[in-house]
Amino acid sequence: MNHPSPRFAVMACLLLGLSPNCALTAERKITRGAYRGWADTLTVGNALAEVVIVPEIGRVMQFRFAGTDEGPFWENEKLWGRPMPPKPWETAHGSFGGDKTWPAPQSAWNWPPPDIFDAAPLAARILPDQSVVLTSEVSPRFGIRTQRRVVLEAGKPTLRIETTYEKVTGDPVEVAVWIITQTKVPDAVFLPVPAGTKFPAGSTAQWGIPTQHFALTNGLARFTRDPKEAHKIGNDAEQIVWVGPKEILRIDIARQADSHYPDDGCSVEVYSNQDPVPYVELETLGPLRRLAIGDRLSATNTYRLFRRQGVNALAEAERVLAP
Repeated sequence: MNHPSPRFAVMACLLLGLSPNCALTAERKITRGAYRGWADTLTVGNALAEVVIVPEIGRVMQFRFAGTDEGPFWENEKLWGRPMPPKPWETAHGSFGGDKTWPAPQSAWNWPPPDIFDAAPLAARILPDQSVVLTSEVSPRFGIRTQRRVVLEAGKPTLRIETTYEKVTGDPVEVAVWIITQTKVPDAVFLPVPAGTKFPAGSTAQWGIPTQHFALTNGLARFTRDPKEAHKIGNDAEQIVWVGPKEILRIDIARQADSHYPDDGCSVEVYSNQDPVPYVELETLGPLRRLAIGDRLSATNTYRLFRRQGVNALAEAERVLAP
């Protein structure tokens, strides 16, 4: 079946006296329904991709190509359909999976992740442009309310999530927006090594560099999961590339010049979990800011899906990073 081109849709909107944006909205659709046992979920879809949101557990649970049941995000089967428990990390290691936000640095709260950032439902609101806004309650510990605007771009397998922290109550706090995307185990994850980086070895050494699972080639740091031990790497790049067996996920976050970043100056990080709970976390960090009541701090992740074309993971990463 042939579909009208975006150009034709825009012309049709103009002839009807409507904004050209109506064509972009028409290419996206939001459906409510059950997913993995949760009764009230939202799926934002276009012709190429789908985003699954489960407000009950505060997660963007999956980002996948349209017409498929699986995607790169890891989803913990042990918690499918479960309401949010008081201590999800004790209920099942790895918690629910999917994509979420925590405050950085972790040294401010150690473990487990604090209150509304990890273990609370979010209120979902659908905007006229077919984006979804997820809003938390105010964190008792940080006095911060989080808001996440989930936008699936029209006609592209591209997702944007704009995460905002709003300081509502309490004393000033220094914090950065930290996004954690739990994924399935890939063939490899790659971090570009920027020109002028403070990490010429490809990664900060604060967690140690797992040499048997790490290599630096052609300006790309390659990281693979160790089934026996957990490891973490990070640097000051603006992209992460996850290369799986069938698809590739690229995550971008803009780095702000002359800003102070947590974790030794990292803006992108990768964590790999050991057996028997195999998953990998793709993590982005915004700059640290001191927030007083009324202040807001935002960071935006852009997620892009690609079909895998070749057998060489490094070549695939280079392909999707090419200008």
